[in-house]
Amino acid sequence: MNSFDPFASITDLGQKIRSGELTSECITRNYLERINRFNKKLNAFVEVFELRALKHARAADDEIKAGLDRGPLHGIPYALKDLYDVAGVPTRAGTELLRENIPSQDAYVVSRLQELGAVLVGKTHTVQFAYGGVGINNDLGTPFNPWSKEHHVPGGSSSGSGVAVGAGLVPMALGSDTGGSVRIPAAFNSVTGLKTTVGQVSRRGVYPLSWTLDSVGPLTRDASDAELVYRLIATHDEDDSSMKAFQRISEPHSKELDGFMSKQRLAYAQNIFFDDCDPEVEASVQATSTVFADLGAKVEYRSFEMADAALRLNPKGLVIAAEAYYSNRKLIEEHFDELDPAVSHRLIKGKEVSAVDYLDIQAGLKAIRNDVKQFFETVDAVLVPTVMTPPVSVAFCHSSLDAYSKINVSCLRNTAIGNILNLSAVTVPCGFNLQGLPIGLMIYGKPFDEIKILKIARSFQEKTRWHLERPHID
Repeated sequence: MNSFDPFASITDLGQKIRSGELTSECITRNYLERINRFNKKLNAFVEVFELRALKHARAADDEIKAGLDRGPLHGIPYALKDLYDVAGVPTRAGTELLRENIPSQDAYVVSRLQELGAVLVGKTHTVQFAYGGVGINNDLGTPFNPWSKEHHVPGGSSSGSGVAVGAGLVPMALGSDTGGSVRIPAAFNSVTGLKTTVGQVSRRGVYPLSWTLDSVGPLTRDASDAELVYRLIATHDEDDSSMKAFQRISEPHSKELDGFMSKQRLAYAQNIFFDDCDPEVEASVQATSTVFADLGAKVEYRSFEMADAALRLNPKGLVIAAEAYYSNRKLIEEHFDELDPAVSHRLIKGKEVSAVDYLDIQAGLKAIRNDVKQFFETVDAVLVPTVMTPPVSVAFCHSSLDAYSKINVSCLRNTAIGNILNLSAVTVPCGFNLQGLPIGLMIYGKPFDEIKILKIARSFQEKTRWHLERPHID
């Protein structure tokens, strides 16, 4: 028990399982004990599968002892955002109105992880219908950011997944990202979060928000773990129509990064991403340039005009609003007054989006995404703040609907651009403000360039220690 570290990487935990130093059952019990100890305060989990998890952990131990090794996730505990279907368990999508929404089969990715021997310990909280970047849920509860003594927002919409990994309750959790919902909670909880290109990871069995923009990805301790998970879940699902453009990962994994960064052209975007940015956030992100320069990368400051164009193209998130309303219209029309007001006032606007406006935006998306591909012919990655401000207090968000709306916009601005442009993106910790609240650096890459940006993130983390810091929650 003394050798168990709740903040250990997946790789370290796997090595201990295979060496016999720890068993999957021991690791799983330790995480379950931490969940039982801290979840009352942190509220990361909406449901915990203790008996199921221990059963699967013992099965993993038996298989490994018998010589059957399913790979690096075999015996590793993880959590799921409560948008993912698990057979026989409600998929609530952040609302009690869906407590009877019980699927008969697992989501594709859940089935994939089970095949790999991963151990599911529970489902984590989300913003209602995954429609919000702050992390507030006035129905099932708002998770508690572990980096603050007072109740600060966890980031959304994968709020519980961010808190669960950030607080050392699991080494990995899955989230979804439509406008920043993996990256914002990853940044606010000082962990690594990967936004995948639409079509790289199956969305089948994941509660939809926007079929145009939805993507799924992991939140992990570091970029090495994120790459490990991504390589295993990025498999083609012929029953998911969004995967027509799927690109099989051809580049083999390499532990060594020697010489890699000397070939990278990195650009700090000079435009909208830094506008009205919190000074401490801006300073922390700008300071990362020294690290990359020392690593041998070519670092420059450039205008990224497609970012401004992306925001102009989709004012007030009309694509998400229209598609979210369509997906949830029965609940909205029949139970509007029972919905979370932080979400319902935005959902109902989707009803007002005209077919002409919607189709104009869809046509514009195709054009702007072609332009961004040309930009990435001259640069390998764009570096920006993940979120323009640090986490704020929950009390501030509850002070008025206007206050909540303003902070929601500030949370989503930098991340939503990547969804509109269908970029790959990863956020990594890059500092803390004077109040000890986390700051994230976002690395944008062209579509389907997840491996490259993860290697850039890995290189950064090999030279820094921000991702090794731990919150004081005892």
